[in-house]
Amino acid sequence: MGGGTHQTSVEGRGASGVYTWEEVQKHSQRGDQWVVIERKVYNVSNWVKRHPGGHRVITHYAGEDASDAFMAFHPDQTFVRKFLKPLLVGELAPSEPSQDHKKNVKVIKILIIYCNYLLTSQAGWLQHDFGHLSVFKRSRWDHLLHKFVIGHLKGASAHWWNHRHFQHHAKPNVFKKDPDINMLNILVLGNVQPVEYGIKKLKHLPYNHQHQYFFLIGPPLLIPVYFNIHIFQTMIQQRDWVDFAWYLSYYIRYLSCFVPFYGVFGSFALLMCVRFIESHWFVWVTQMNHLSMDVDYEKHDDWLSMQLKATCNIEQSFFNDWFSGHLNFQIEHHLFPMMPRHNYIHAAPRVKELCKKYGIHYEVKGLWEAWCDIIR
Repeated sequence: MGGGTHQTSVEGRGASGVYTWEEVQKHSQRGDQWVVIERKVYNVSNWVKRHPGGHRVITHYAGEDASDAFMAFHPDQTFVRKFLKPLLVGELAPSEPSQDHKKNVKVIKILIIYCNYLLTSQAGWLQHDFGHLSVFKRSRWDHLLHKFVIGHLKGASAHWWNHRHFQHHAKPNVFKKDPDINMLNILVLGNVQPVEYGIKKLKHLPYNHQHQYFFLIGPPLLIPVYFNIHIFQTMIQQRDWVDFAWYLSYYIRYLSCFVPFYGVFGSFALLMCVRFIESHWFVWVTQMNHLSMDVDYEKHDDWLSMQLKATCNIEQSFFNDWFSGHLNFQIEHHLFPMMPRHNYIHAAPRVKELCKKYGIHYEVKGLWEAWCDIIR
């Protein structure tokens, strides 16, 4: 069950098979996908369609070791492992390393120890924390309150947010895997993509002026236009009527409160004004940690190295903590996505020390410097 008839018959080894990394990496195509978790090899070809976190998160790790991502995203691993059992096809050969593509396994083991030590059941109140299952010991309460906060109070979709955001955490700043850098040919990011566009002579827009039109279509329009359209399309296409009900409850509440005072047009104008301001805040706060970092194709880095290449921290201060919701500690947030954000300040010194020990660059910027880097 779940082993994939075609793959099992070809290998002829069943659940007791022994595989090399070369064999595992062959199963990375659509319809034929294997992952490795703690040296166990699983055929997830059919399971990806039913994965509660979406099929893309697993697909991004097809043919690779997914142990760190598995531990980072699942608080109740005992429960989740029940779903893994029927997918088991074998394990790695004893002579094979635990990590693919020569990832640093020593660093990963130490990181896991830190993660287990620092993870707690306390968190703040924003939907981001509920979405990351950082508040309650039982994730169902996080899921419920996440739908309430992002749906009823924000007018968005929890499923849409999870689908995008978990992909971003799984493969940050990786082309074709991180939806946050999918700019729909509007912006050409990183050092690699501009060269490719130049060689192929792809000119959907005047990219030599993107530093100017960024201010016209990026911060002001992301939430009011792009996110709103994408959220609505996703809920309808996925027939996500639960999230759609929460989404409608936001507009029913909003209109019932403001239409009597401002009328329909005035209420709509007020909503767009709020979205417009919120969008500026969102873009500058989220992109100051990512946009100026390494943006490239898949390099199969280990979990720690991959997150450190794609993220940076902003200097700690009372204002920076408040303004960014403690996401100025973006490195720690990406390494431990289920950690309550008020603990990042305690984790940061240990992570920095770990990076120094293994020669991994740990970047910290000032707030103004980070914003200037977005423009650069």
